[in-house]
Amino acid sequence: MLVISAAADLQSEEAGCIDDLFRRLRSDDFSAIVMCSSLSRELDALPRLKAGFRTVPILIFNPQCDDDLAAMHALRGGASGYIDASSSPEDMLDAIRKLQQGGTYIGHRIAERIAADLARGDQGEQLHEKLSRRELEIFRLLGSGKSVGEIARRLKISVKTVSTHRTRILEKTGMRNNADIIRYAILNKLLT
Repeated sequence: MLVISAAADLQSEEAGCIDDLFRRLRSDDFSAIVMCSSLSRELDALPRLKAGFRTVPILIFNPQCDDDLAAMHALRGGASGYIDASSSPEDMLDAIRKLQQGGTYIGHRIAERIAADLARGDQGEQLHEKLSRRELEIFRLLGSGKSVGEIARRLKISVKTVSTHRTRILEKTGMRNNADIIRYAILNKLLT
């Protein structure tokens, strides 16, 4: 995670963990935060960050491409901007500057895909959009055929926690079993 100083020269400092980020935000004047979307714990803290530091915009950087769903979750979770690996370093600077001026920023490719979806009429909420970020992560792993035990080891959480998330996923989506999840994940191109 990077915290960008309020100075015009965009100096940055790195925060090693979410607790370090909170300490820095309390003690210094920063104008933006850049977070990597592959860091689950940090992204889970997005609502807490927005509640405690409403005036500091957050830019999410996804080191992968083609994940519109991650963009939507980040923006709904309180991020002010989102870019992915298809963005240039200049795009990153443009995004930071726009956020510092109070605007929002979405990478060009992501914005084009979202606009295309809207133009096609894909405006209704799909079943997987009802899921929290963590539930969606588990949903995708279940959809790719991973067992509850494999998911628990991969995410470094307990089997019971994965099972609880699976139960919530089934309740929220109305699906009955893993076969329904796999079928839906394949049809909607949600596999990890």
